[in-house]
Amino acid sequence: MPNNERKVRAAIYTLGCKVNSYESLAISEELSKNSVEICDPSEKVDICIINTCAVTAEAERKSRQIIRRMTSVSPDVYVIVTGCSAQLDPERILKIKGVSAVCGNREKMKVAELAIEHAKKLRGESEKQNIDGSDGIICSCELENAPFEKMSISSSERTRAVLKIEDGCESKCAYCIIPKLRGKIRSKAPEAVIEEAKILSENGYREIVLTGIEVSAYGKDLGRRDGLISLIEELGRIEKIKRIRLGSLDPSAISEDFIDRASKIPSFAPHFHLSLQSGCNNTLFSMKRRYNVDMVKNKIDYIRSKMPDAMFTSDIIVGFPGETDADFEETRKFLASLDLLSFHIFAYSKRPGTPAADMPNQVAPDVKSARLKVLEALRAEMTEKILNEHIGKTLEIIVEEYKEAIGAIGHSANFIEVAVKGADESIEDLHGRIITVKAERQENGIILGRIV
Repeated sequence: MPNNERKVRAAIYTLGCKVNSYESLAISEELSKNSVEICDPSEKVDICIINTCAVTAEAERKSRQIIRRMTSVSPDVYVIVTGCSAQLDPERILKIKGVSAVCGNREKMKVAELAIEHAKKLRGESEKQNIDGSDGIICSCELENAPFEKMSISSSERTRAVLKIEDGCESKCAYCIIPKLRGKIRSKAPEAVIEEAKILSENGYREIVLTGIEVSAYGKDLGRRDGLISLIEELGRIEKIKRIRLGSLDPSAISEDFIDRASKIPSFAPHFHLSLQSGCNNTLFSMKRRYNVDMVKNKIDYIRSKMPDAMFTSDIIVGFPGETDADFEETRKFLASLDLLSFHIFAYSKRPGTPAADMPNQVAPDVKSARLKVLEALRAEMTEKILNEHIGKTLEIIVEEYKEAIGAIGHSANFIEVAVKGADESIEDLHGRIITVKAERQENGIILGRIV
């Protein structure tokens, strides 16, 4: 007999990138539509979905650790593992005690299908004892000729909504395993992106972040060399969207035509997160990156000539195999010349299955650690300098959260973090609103100001 009173509870644990976060949210919405209650992973649940990461060996290890933790805490829970670790070694994941099903990166919505069918069985609504791929099996791991998977969201966990427009990567950088785990470039149809963005805007989201595994390659598989900027121009016509922000960009993909056109779109957020990785040509060549430092500097200078308020952030790897003290010093000097708002710093770690893992002249851990500290000090100095230059200026922010200690917090269009206290109305009620703030001082990498 069906037990319609039986509440089925599910948790989704997400590791890794914004693409994983988007995909988990799409799965979550599908479960909610089918009467499955979404809970925090710390709560007792019937179904647990773990969306894993494998960008580094440490990320892969952490993914397996989370799987074991979830299966040991709730041995009766129905566990589905998906994401890049699942794609990399599905057999190994399936052997972990308590794992019911493993899905790779080809059909992540298969995860929702399996979870919904299990929920029906718990409620007595299904006569099936087992559906194809629902228990103790591996499914959806073949990436050859994989299409862009159909999925969408109508809400977001944050004030800004992340919208996945692309999957796959064909760069084959020496340190990266992701092309093997995500397959070839494939883009979401422009009309589908526009429709999803309209729904998000109608639901109150004023900022859209376009993301993908290699977002700058959007449209390549559709025969559109200007696919990304053409899409942004279309999104710029949606009146309720006030900001269109981009995820990480390969510097080689930023053309003058792209910048010329983007500078004419009022809602385009002038913040560029460049996947730089190094500021030394020798290291960039070893990494198999597709640009050199002169190219990067010229592109940044051109962007600033068209968008004076543009801010730049980046990713940097220290201690790549063969990186000498002189190479590192080139990187340090180059970063210092760029006036970056901030940058993420990673010490290189071997990723089995990549060319870099077998390269000679691996850098010693203590050397990597020392270089990391040098760049951390440079980053703090650069951030402080840029924030000090904004004292006395006014900045528009979208309020993202409230913390009692510092007030309402948000980011400007060019990604400066701003906190503000005091208002005629309750400051806690400003969430999602666009407000103008006068910068009065900076502290710990954040501008502090007042509403004007």
